[in-house]
Amino acid sequence: MELRHLRHFVALAEEEHFGRAAERVFVVQQALSNSVRNLEEEVGVPLVLRTTRRVQLTPAGQEFLVGARETLSLASQTVERARRAARGEVGRLTVGFVSGLAFGGLPEIVRRFRELYPNVSVDLRELTAQEQEAGLRGDQIDIGLMLLPVRAPNLDSRPLWRQPLVAALPAGHPLARKRKLKISDLAPEPFVFFPRQLRATYFDQVMRWCATADFTPNVVQEAIEIPTLLSLVAAGVGVFLPIEFFSRLPLPGVVYRPVEDAPLVDIVAVWRRDEGKNPVVWAFLGVAEEMLGAGKDGQKSPTSHT
Repeated sequence: MELRHLRHFVALAEEEHFGRAAERVFVVQQALSNSVRNLEEEVGVPLVLRTTRRVQLTPAGQEFLVGARETLSLASQTVERARRAARGEVGRLTVGFVSGLAFGGLPEIVRRFRELYPNVSVDLRELTAQEQEAGLRGDQIDIGLMLLPVRAPNLDSRPLWRQPLVAALPAGHPLARKRKLKISDLAPEPFVFFPRQLRATYFDQVMRWCATADFTPNVVQEAIEIPTLLSLVAAGVGVFLPIEFFSRLPLPGVVYRPVEDAPLVDIVAVWRRDEGKNPVVWAFLGVAEEMLGAGKDGQKSPTSHT
């Protein structure tokens, strides 16, 4: 039994005329008549009473009509689900993100994505960059949002947003009186920072920047999470060089100041190369680019008014 047979039968039942039904489904009348007759042979009972004036359904035909309509509707829904899946509008997506993005970037992306793709289930996982790389390779997450590019043969990445480093200082620190700092201003200060093995690229970028001012930061305390590091700054343990959007984290006792010639750090989306044909991944990536607004200058933020 083919769907076209059901379509022909439904058209005949609703039009009650072979000629009009044939026109409706774009076949010649004889073809439609043969199609309905073949259907009756397959079902094994008469479905249609043929008269010279009109076509009527038998009791069996009336019951068959109910099922035929339901089957055609289900087939149509199935086709549409496949098309929506191909457009990335249905499915499931697991997204890894570094903790700092919860304070800027991630909420805007997820909110917009859920508005546009309400039938995609989004699972968010807070992970370090290293955990995201492992999760991508292990097929545990579909896309990651992290700082700085990833260099791995089976992963692709795309910059979404570029942010300068800023100085996080304890409130009341003498340098907080300045509107803008030089990196050399921080040379005598104790630092708090990530362990190098946790975020080596970020760590090395900061060290190279400080080296331009002929000093190596004196890291007196290490921590693995941004909120913890900023809490150490608030406690007066040391200064820190976070990315600018972390300044959105409202933490009493911490002030932020721009620094001249601060390097820019990329926020990137990363995915497995074999996910390149996954429409849900590309749909999420498109929304991320839209909300973070990576343009030619690469510095527009979700709340930028420039």
